[in-house]
Amino acid sequence: MTESTHKLKLGALVALVVGSMIGGGIFSLPQNIAASASAGATLLGWLITGVGMLTLAFVFQTLANRKPELDGGVYVYAKAGFGDYMGFSSAWGYWISAWIGNVSYMVLLFATLGYFFPLFGEGNTLPAIVGASILLWLLHLLVLRGIKEAAFINLVTTVAKIVPLAMFIVLAAINFKLDLFTTDFWGKGNLELGSVMDQVRNMMLVTVWVFIGIEGASIFSARAAKRSDVGTSTVIGFVGVLLLLVMVNMLSMGIMNQPELAGLKNPSMAGVLEHVVGPWGAILISVGLIVSLAGALLSWTLLCAEILFSSASDHTMPAFLRKENAKKVPVNALFLSNLMIQVFLIITLFNDATYLKLLYLATSMILVPYFWSAAYALLLTVRGESYETDPADRNKDLVIAAVATLYAVWLLYAGGVQYLLLSALLYAPGAILFAKAKSEMGEPVFTHIEKLIFAAVLLGALFAAYGLYAGFLAI
Repeated sequence: MTESTHKLKLGALVALVVGSMIGGGIFSLPQNIAASASAGATLLGWLITGVGMLTLAFVFQTLANRKPELDGGVYVYAKAGFGDYMGFSSAWGYWISAWIGNVSYMVLLFATLGYFFPLFGEGNTLPAIVGASILLWLLHLLVLRGIKEAAFINLVTTVAKIVPLAMFIVLAAINFKLDLFTTDFWGKGNLELGSVMDQVRNMMLVTVWVFIGIEGASIFSARAAKRSDVGTSTVIGFVGVLLLLVMVNMLSMGIMNQPELAGLKNPSMAGVLEHVVGPWGAILISVGLIVSLAGALLSWTLLCAEILFSSASDHTMPAFLRKENAKKVPVNALFLSNLMIQVFLIITLFNDATYLKLLYLATSMILVPYFWSAAYALLLTVRGESYETDPADRNKDLVIAAVATLYAVWLLYAGGVQYLLLSALLYAPGAILFAKAKSEMGEPVFTHIEKLIFAAVLLGALFAAYGLYAGFLAI
């Protein structure tokens, strides 16, 4: 897409970042965090997350400015620094995370509608899956009308979803009770939570989930009107969303205690506001969530297609994913993404997968792409590449990239062995598309080192498959 009329300006890029991050996660945050951590551990966890994610935001900003020729974000950094298979794996993992995330949004959306229409239950009943399927293909038709048009609608829904969040923050702040917030501050009265460090580790996947989308502008960098807007929109989006997340989470802990919050149904913000102002509070949040999820679903539908299209454009993925319609929409990439969402929606009907389980799985899939992006930024600073005329910036960026890389390693640890193995099970089949792309280029599939890496992934996938069969692993 080269025509200026199809380019995305700063406001649209910020909306893509914010719209991608603010989906269903923030509306379920009070319960999701309270299920794992006390107020003190939550504050500590947010401090780690805030610093770690801020360094990742700076990494994406720095890479966008210093490597302007690398369009597509996330996977291109892994490819440039660590080879074709690492690049492909990052694209594949990010794509899977995106469409599984959309499945979780569908489940949460119809669980929320279940507040008004009980037949939708927890979002995984037959009527809910039928409704989600209809919505999925309506979104498909909307996106086919054009990326810029869909991005404009996303901008409108992003603004609309901020209103109920702002009302929640104001009402919660007015009714905040400091003595309730400080009661059992470190969770010592609840042995099920474990040590403070256990609590921090257990809440990590939730905090990462609500920030997924921070790289949204990088994915659309080739479609940006100005290259500098990519980094700027990433940082603006991050700071704004961080403030919203922390306020929603911490204010809730001054409204209800940890066991009460942990026992709420999702969207738990509805339960918190209902506790403050009565039933109309739950209705307000539920309506706000429906608008928010509609926007997030649109953002992630765009991202799902774009990551496949971008990676196919430089031959990381097979050529058939490069096909565009007259509106410059990657039709095959969009169809494959939504087909996988449809398949997984059907699976949730029989597997009884919940929003939280899908959240953890989607988050675990994106940890590897985040790690390779941070590692590539670190590699550039160590080599001094692109810093020939800016030696002063090199030391600053070295520290930022090192912290981001350590944070990414910490996230892999915090995710736990179960989700690492399940990730391997989803990564392994991607080798089929990787082999097809290599065949189209007339190149050997793997280098010697990549053969060892793939062998490790395949071994993990086989172990995960056996674990699912034997019952000691579960989605």
